[in-house]
Amino acid sequence: MTGHNTQTQDAAVVPVSNDEIESILTAALQRWKPEILDLSHAIHADPELGGQEFRAVKRVRQVLRKAGFTFDDPQPDQPTAFISRFGSGELVVALCVEYDALPDIGHACGHNVNAASAVGAALALAAVADELGITVKVLGTPAEETTGGKVDLIEEGFFDDVSLAMMAHAGAEDVVGGSSLAMSMWDVLFEGRPAHAAAAPSQGVNALDALVVAQTAIALARQQLPAGSIVSLIVTEGGSAVNVIPERARASVEMRAPAIGQLRVIQEKVRRCLEAGAHASGCTVQITPSGNDYAELRQDTFLSRAYQEGMKAKGREVAFNTDPVASTDMGNVSQLVPSIHPVVGYDVRGAVHHTAEFAAFGASAGADKAVVDSSFGMAAAACAAAMDPGQRERLLRRTAR
Repeated sequence: MTGHNTQTQDAAVVPVSNDEIESILTAALQRWKPEILDLSHAIHADPELGGQEFRAVKRVRQVLRKAGFTFDDPQPDQPTAFISRFGSGELVVALCVEYDALPDIGHACGHNVNAASAVGAALALAAVADELGITVKVLGTPAEETTGGKVDLIEEGFFDDVSLAMMAHAGAEDVVGGSSLAMSMWDVLFEGRPAHAAAAPSQGVNALDALVVAQTAIALARQQLPAGSIVSLIVTEGGSAVNVIPERARASVEMRAPAIGQLRVIQEKVRRCLEAGAHASGCTVQITPSGNDYAELRQDTFLSRAYQEGMKAKGREVAFNTDPVASTDMGNVSQLVPSIHPVVGYDVRGAVHHTAEFAAFGASAGADKAVVDSSFGMAAAACAAAMDPGQRERLLRRTAR
């Protein structure tokens, strides 16, 4: 590993071969493997919900600080977000670190694997930062499962200097190139007027009726929504007693679409359905976004292919599949910065994401291997871009605007 954090600028980048780079990355990962896997296991054993990942952040920062990374000033507004970097090269490579868990079932989406692999890639890239003229930028990105911390970091300007961004996601198989669904969530509150349901029902304004009308309108509207649209709704409050006209009803609505433009169409239709419920019943309605809207994921073709080649060196055949899978705030990053978000697989015995069964395999030997291998794959992809003059120019062009 190069022993300092003050590399020269691009004009003095040292020519190195692919074999030399592969050897340096491998050696760096071997050196840091105990810390990387300890990090994965510690986060897995101590799950924290989105926006509350204080212990995970402390653990990540400790590893980075030990490796010579510095921490920017100012840091993000979110208390469980952070920015750290190594090097001063013109090409800025961002590694996004996720570490939030799910209620009751812990790391059922494998974010401990996601976090450790991103940190591992950053440590590997720090070993070649001087030679390749890159800056390794690590972004702690909280609350992917809920509010979308990456979107907040975008809005605060922390991706403005980034040339390319990457992270890997835990899964059952190795895949790169996939998309995701654009998504938004709303909390809905209908308010009416209470009354005795038998003695004076005409004096009440029934908030539950408003919600029923709105839910029915949404169900009927589905036929006219863009292809691939998904609208889900649950009632979270519908009254307190059967003999009282409900003065308040609440619901959560989730909308997904293949692209952000189609999501806007869905949002407008659903909003009208909710307003129709209020109008029909005489209630008021309050619609509050629950977190940020997620855009669809666009994975960069060159970086995806380079990741495939890097993983091949570790004996992994990574499928290239552009099908959309779930939703992620990494989609918003990918709309702004050339990005990859591959899925790195390990044996989960048929378990699916967001289940306790999936979480049970998060610290297995297979998950550990996935962490180290995907760390190498991402680092190798970034190195391939840094060493290719055409790709380097393409990526630098983004931050030169």
